[in-house]
Amino acid sequence: MIIKEPTPIDKSFSGVKVVTDIDKYILSAYCELHIDCADELIENGSEYKNLWGANVYQDGKIEFTSMINVRFPKNQSTEIQDKEIKTKVASIIKKLIIL
Repeated sequence: MIIKEPTPIDKSFSGVKVVTDIDKYILSAYCELHIDCADELIENGSEYKNLWGANVYQDGKIEFTSMINVRFPKNQSTEIQDKEIKTKVASIIKKLIIL
């Protein structure tokens, strides 16, 4: 599900996988795997280089980890290491996901 406007989180999920497009300021959520959310965004014009995965929990916690975040040599971990990218991802999530 691509989210472009503020949207309430579905309370039936304890955690939601999201992939943000830090260029278009949109995200995809509720996919089984982060790569599925990334594919949905790519099919709608996003570029992979702008996509970063995270998990959002009902208590507002954001976990910045996903296999799609591994990018050699820039990001060698499943966790987003670049503080600027992490800040953009958090900003998009907080703008578009209503807890």
